Amino acid sequence: MTVMTDDARYEAMATRDPRFDGVFFVAVSTTGIYCRPICPARTPGRARCSFYETPVQAEAAGYRACFRCRPELAPGNAEVDAVDQLVAAAAHRIAEGALNEASVDELAAELGVSARHLRRATEARLGVSPVALAQSRRLGLAKQLLQDTALSLTEIAFAAGFGSVRRFNAAFAEVMGSAPSRLRRTHAPEAAAGDAAAVLTLRLDYRPPYEWAHVLRFLGARAIPGVEAVDGDAYRRVVREAGAVGVICVRRAAGRPALSLAVSPSLVPVLMPLVARVRRMFDLDARPDRIARVLGRDRTLAPLVDARPGLRVPGAIDSFEMAVRALLGQQVSVAAATTLAGRFAAALGEPYAGGERLTHRFPTAREVAAAGPEAIARIGLPAARARAVHAVARAVADGAVRLDGVRELERFVADLVALPGVGPWTAHYLAMRALHLPDAFPAADLGVRKALVARAGAELPSAREVEQRAEAWRPFRSYAAIHLWTSLGAADDDDDNDDLDHDDDRLPTRAAAPRRGPRGADRRVPAGADRARGARGAHAGARARGRAARRVLRRPAP
Repeated sequence: MTVMTDDARYEAMATRDPRFDGVFFVAVSTTGIYCRPICPARTPGRARCSFYETPVQAEAAGYRACFRCRPELAPGNAEVDAVDQLVAAAAHRIAEGALNEASVDELAAELGVSARHLRRATEARLGVSPVALAQSRRLGLAKQLLQDTALSLTEIAFAAGFGSVRRFNAAFAEVMGSAPSRLRRTHAPEAAAGDAAAVLTLRLDYRPPYEWAHVLRFLGARAIPGVEAVDGDAYRRVVREAGAVGVICVRRAAGRPALSLAVSPSLVPVLMPLVARVRRMFDLDARPDRIARVLGRDRTLAPLVDARPGLRVPGAIDSFEMAVRALLGQQVSVAAATTLAGRFAAALGEPYAGGERLTHRFPTAREVAAAGPEAIARIGLPAARARAVHAVARAVADGAVRLDGVRELERFVADLVALPGVGPWTAHYLAMRALHLPDAFPAADLGVRKALVARAGAELPSAREVEQRAEAWRPFRSYAAIHLWTSLGAADDDDDNDDLDHDDDRLPTRAAAPRRGPRGADRRVPAGADRARGARGAHAGARARGRAARRVLRRPAP
């Protein structure tokens, strides 16, 4: 990876290049303020500028955040940008508020290292301690809430993760150079102060371009009835975070490269983890320029990237929900899987009465584990598939399998495929959407293989051949998969129905006897016969899945 020099950073700042928004920050010695490189203020002279990779580094050097460009709103760097995976995992958990109540020792234990090692790694990579990073995150969210909402100072203090109003006032005044009450007076929000029933709206910036229409279409095709919905240009869903339940609505912000997040008042106490999860779900910290540069080297992918340079990998706000959705979607269509997911939520989740068309909260892993496989099967699932869903729920509830945070891809896949009914396709699909690992890649996916055939005009490649081809797409293979699915047009809605003609993710029925010729000798297959048989099997498998989906949908709901 090429490291930018300070002179290159200055040129990017002088042209206000949006590709570098959030990649670095510029501090001006004569004003004592640090800004985003896209700040509309007059460009300072080169001699007065110093550059930092993160806001917390600029704050540690004694600079205050600009009130005009608002560095706390800058998009972050995706995990692939982190030099060290441990630091990426720690930064991810800190962004979700892990240190608001827990200690560094507890965070280190969760990550499997000592507190001393975590501090050393964070200071070596980011230049600050985990505590300083957490403090910067809290202050950034508090500053945004002061400028954009009518929440009281007490509500802001606790929503931003501070343990007391006194600590909030002291920390804010020390870093920002003024009391929070003064900032509130000079940047009064438009909403009526003290209106507890008002919906909270936050701005979430990203680096353009952004294919918002594709994200909506992708999520809309998979929206779980009663839990989530796409209405016009907005995505809405019921959310449960740390015991709080409410509704969020995400739409594109007008006139700026940002999304608008509307949050019901019941979710204000969990804003910090909620905002972090929404940013990951909509892939707001991606670097489109870097992704396009890597994938554009491939002759097959280059025209796809040119056509949709802002394509993102839609993630998930609830990792366990995504795991259930992936299991329900094996070997049936997207429509059938969506119907089953709606039945699942209605049968095992809790009713919710706070939103139009949003009627249920999706059940937690503990709730599903307690319900048992018989209750799961009653939504119309085969008994073996119900047992697989129950096994995943138990593993997540017991902590044997983690579906959140930053994980090493190979280890995550190995942990998942050890569970019944979970194969490499499901594991990589979850790594893409639940963990948002940019290099996850379901090589056996039939949609990916069909897209390669359509673009290159060759025979249907095997999973091994696709895996070898995809080596050149690292570390953005997840984005390559999304581009290939999207190139199929309407067919890209079939990515998660296991329209895959591999047996990796299919539940075992009985052991198949080996095929033998006369006198027990192995039957020899002529060269090329396996590929031809695989092509015939693809069409037969699609027809069989269509029949299975119709049988599922004909089963009565409980």
